[in-house]
Amino acid sequence: MRITAVRLRRLTGTLPTQGDIWEERLVRPLDIYDEYRHRNDFEGGVQTADGFRIATVFVEIDTDEGVSGRAGPIPEAVAYIVAHSLRRLLLGQDPIAGEKLWDQMHRAMVHGRQGDAMLAISAVDCALWDLRGRWLGQPVHRLLGGPTRDAVPAYASMLGFAVLDLGRVRERALEYKALGYAAQKWFFRHGPMSGKDGLHQNVALVRTLREAVGEDYDLMFDCWQAMDVGYVVDLAERIAEYRPRWLEECVMPDRIDSYRRIKERISIPLAGAEHEYTRWGFKRFIDADALDVLQPDIYWCGGLSEALKIAAYATAHDLVTIPHGHSSGATIHFSVTQSPIHTPYQEYLVKWNAIHQHFLRDPVDPIDGLIHAPSLPGLGMELDPAKIETESEIFA
Repeated sequence: MRITAVRLRRLTGTLPTQGDIWEERLVRPLDIYDEYRHRNDFEGGVQTADGFRIATVFVEIDTDEGVSGRAGPIPEAVAYIVAHSLRRLLLGQDPIAGEKLWDQMHRAMVHGRQGDAMLAISAVDCALWDLRGRWLGQPVHRLLGGPTRDAVPAYASMLGFAVLDLGRVRERALEYKALGYAAQKWFFRHGPMSGKDGLHQNVALVRTLREAVGEDYDLMFDCWQAMDVGYVVDLAERIAEYRPRWLEECVMPDRIDSYRRIKERISIPLAGAEHEYTRWGFKRFIDADALDVLQPDIYWCGGLSEALKIAAYATAHDLVTIPHGHSSGATIHFSVTQSPIHTPYQEYLVKWNAIHQHFLRDPVDPIDGLIHAPSLPGLGMELDPAKIETESEIFA
């Protein structure tokens, strides 16, 4: 079997919404600058009166035996790299030889070890896993030696929900607890440049959530790379009594020494590295003893192949690996192959999953707070033609 084509399909469609899908944004690294701190710009599409308009790209890899694999969605900038830098390395190759293909893509992209180029390699890797599963008629997790369990508990990741109206926060927290989610993660709106008033609002968010969901319920909080050591230490001291399961992405990912200094000074566990890449990037965090929970994104870190290597190194240090959760279709195949003690949860980014799975025929959704092991061949990437309004092949 040989690869005969690597195609990029650009799809448009409309996700029905009641009101705006994005209510408030999270704190961001650029918020140290006043002209960015007050902007409410969002990603993933355009809100219209008819719904949320999505335009995105899927990677498709075809073979001479009629078997194909699919991955995505990915941004058009990432699709450009697949077409212009990676396609030439794939055509004519054996799609089952995944380790060889990954190594060749990685070695060819000497200026692409991070960022969009690694996102492109990740998408190709996932499409190849989807292809292999379809070729064998098996869900990918069975190719990987799983499942270790029938279902994985999901935590509701509440990015894009309002966090400044504490009445709405309480209502949403109770709503998602009632849906069966065993935990929730919320996102701070303020960072160091918002001063003491912003700090107090962050603490009020944590206090409101703990009072809403009760004592025996996991709560996590995401700083999204937008803080510094002193601010995080102060924040952690103020919210420690509310017992967060972890604080996430406190500073930007290259500041590993800052993570280590924070970890030495606070009692709350640290999670992070969703914006890190490859086993070599994660090795730096592990060797520095900088994190308690590792969060590789399967569509960013190098693909499913690389996420498995990252997790293997993490388990050797008895660390937890819970991948970033905006690509549930691929992530569940990882999660159900792992020891439950090393991957106790799967993140479910509520709003991003609605966007990223919009075009899929069989989206992965939690049932009573559980994400079940898939039974469909491959990664379950069949598209729903009824949701595609327009499509075109780009970078042909």
